[in-house]
Amino acid sequence: MELRALRGAITVDRNEADAILDATEELVREVIERNSLAPDRIVSCIFTCTSDLNAAFPAEAARRLGLSAVPLLCAREIEVPGSLPRVIRLLVHCYADPTGRGAGGEPRHVYLREAASLRRDLEGAQ
Repeated sequence: MELRALRGAITVDRNEADAILDATEELVREVIERNSLAPDRIVSCIFTCTSDLNAAFPAEAARRLGLSAVPLLCAREIEVPGSLPRVIRLLVHCYADPTGRGAGGEPRHVYLREAASLRRDLEGAQ
């Protein structure tokens, strides 16, 4: 098994708890699905939000998906003038089989909605 780090991001339409939690759940599900991750292979998750999102902790959505045993951390993204607003970012540390598909083969980073503009170099891999 190899330790891997997977990245992801998603934008949210509004600063409301349901919008933040639903978007985070969508992002976490996509990262898990695209990388064929089992919850017991996830070491930790770090979530960041831009300063305009403060109505809920994204980690709450990961717990709703059954990741209660995984250490989860929420933090504030640095404010850079002109940067994309209302963004939730995710960094997942996991163990993967180097010969398998998804996280075991090439890591599949996930950028959804307007956050796809953050990593245009990965658009073909989406």
